[in-house]
Amino acid sequence: MSSSMFMSPFVVAVAGCLMILGLGCFGIYSEMDQKRLRSQERMTLLARGMSIEDIERLQRQVQNEDVSDPVRTMNNIRRTAMILLASGVGVIVFGLLFAAILQNHVLLIIPAAGIIPIAVGLGFFVDYKMQARDLARFGLEVDTQTPVRK
Repeated sequence: MSSSMFMSPFVVAVAGCLMILGLGCFGIYSEMDQKRLRSQERMTLLARGMSIEDIERLQRQVQNEDVSDPVRTMNNIRRTAMILLASGVGVIVFGLLFAAILQNHVLLIIPAAGIIPIAVGLGFFVDYKMQARDLARFGLEVDTQTPVRK
């Protein structure tokens, strides 16, 4: 009976629903853990004798540092576009080779699935170009070279 349960066509749908549920639960847990860590930091700073005003000012500074600059955001968008385009091409090449090796035309659905990351990657690339154009209007030049990380 257990082997027939995993051969059911509903296994993929059930697994997908469980995955979405698990990701939601993990997101909630992550947010709760982040709040717990922030409150522990506050309690530690209070125990060390820091005033409440200083703690609030320090936490506001940390939150303001989290605001990203537009050039970094654009570099992330460009990098995401390149990764999606490359993975889409990889899926298409894999699917074509797989279908050619097994000589089964039904397997040509695999390259068709590779169109999805390519389309999303093209959307990211168009978004990158539009943001670069908007920043150029304000006099900010976007460097196409990514800075070397140390």
